[in-house]
Amino acid sequence: MNGSIYVSSETARLRSVLIHSPDSGLGKVVPSKAQDWLFEDIVHLDTIRKEEYDYYIKLLLYFLDEGKIRGRLATIDAPENDRGFYKPDHPDFHRSDKVIELQVLLTDILQNEAIKSQLVASVCAIEACSYEIQRELMGYPADALARVFFSGTYNETELIFPPIPNFIFTRDIGIVINDHILLNKPQKEARKREALIAKYIFFHHPVFSAYRDNIIELTDTQHHFLLPNDAEAERVTLEGGDVMVVCHNHVLIGISERTSREAAAQTVKRLFEKNVVNKATLVKIPHKRDYMHIDTLFTQIKRDTWVLLGEFSNARMKGLQSDELHRALRLQNRQADGLEILQFEKGNLARPRTFYSLEELLVDVSVQDLGCPRHSVRIIYSGNGEFPYDVREQWTDSCNLLAVKEGVVLGYDRNDRTAAAFRDAGFSVIGVQQLLADLESGRTDTDRLTDTLVLMPSAELSRARGGFHCMSMPLLRDR
Repeated sequence: MNGSIYVSSETARLRSVLIHSPDSGLGKVVPSKAQDWLFEDIVHLDTIRKEEYDYYIKLLLYFLDEGKIRGRLATIDAPENDRGFYKPDHPDFHRSDKVIELQVLLTDILQNEAIKSQLVASVCAIEACSYEIQRELMGYPADALARVFFSGTYNETELIFPPIPNFIFTRDIGIVINDHILLNKPQKEARKREALIAKYIFFHHPVFSAYRDNIIELTDTQHHFLLPNDAEAERVTLEGGDVMVVCHNHVLIGISERTSREAAAQTVKRLFEKNVVNKATLVKIPHKRDYMHIDTLFTQIKRDTWVLLGEFSNARMKGLQSDELHRALRLQNRQADGLEILQFEKGNLARPRTFYSLEELLVDVSVQDLGCPRHSVRIIYSGNGEFPYDVREQWTDSCNLLAVKEGVVLGYDRNDRTAAAFRDAGFSVIGVQQLLADLESGRTDTDRLTDTLVLMPSAELSRARGGFHCMSMPLLRDR
């Protein structure tokens, strides 16, 4: 692993990414605990692995580490190989240093007995394990212990603590902003172990050793333990789905169901103090399960192209503002549950700029930060802007797309109307199976692909409420 990190864009060519393949913990989510563990439904593990997520790995390798996969697909997917190429603890695992697996990094640091002892004690404290279990875990080899930390089980039948099925959404554990790493501080108890494991990896794994002084941790407010349970805005909670690096000096930070106002303010202050960026836009969205993070409402496709839920478009927001009753209700509810966008520049915090819609903000980013002509900026709407398809497809992550290079993005195949909107905007739309066949045969290559939406199978993955933007933590993009 080369250890280089730098991200100053949402769309520049992806060179290194941190992911976590679905582990057996996803197959242990039960209906009675699904919502506590932040799932809307239970998923079928074999389907989510073999028929969905494995395609994601193949495509990432083709874009980021082609030598690991070109000419090998037939062998890799042969039934007798039992998916060893995709299993982090299998001898045949790809072990790419560009498509980097969290479980491999965790296994690596657990080889160190001091780190192992500290992490076992910390996890057991979080999960209220007995001292006997703590001692037993210390006897596990590193690879087996890593599996236990992810899946919660010794033997795939007996759970000693809950699984952490949300770890497939690696975007949320941290975010690279230029050459700094902002660590998350989850709002939900179900994600506390993820944050702990991530912290140990970023501080202790050699791949990040050159950046230890560039890790930003958020701290709780003084006397936070005295706050009442309903004082969520004052608690410091942040997830990476609410952070977007739109250019080298500008970051967007959501205030949402998962990221608090206090955390957003603290993040801006730390980024400005460390001279990481000189502009930050706070995007307060309604606290609804439908939305969760700002990257469930919009993501960037190209420097001049975005996908957006139409509810936050110029037309929709202007319509609300032009109606006196709606305007009065929005102003009355502004601090509680409305949309609010404030842009701060370092050295001029007292006079933030405001935007009335997300679309206005996105157009401004393309024009002012990225130098695009205003007339060239395009907004592609979820569900082609048609009700009820817009909100149905936003629920299944039509707005949560990952750009692997400028104009080439991955999205779910179930969002038909959104795919039609991409075609109307001049994009090619292709299924991942066909694209992989074309790449393997040489009919195309990743350098020649332009303006393409790649449709990924999604019957089970979409139940987890996260798209490919969520399932990626970019470590390195072209500048």
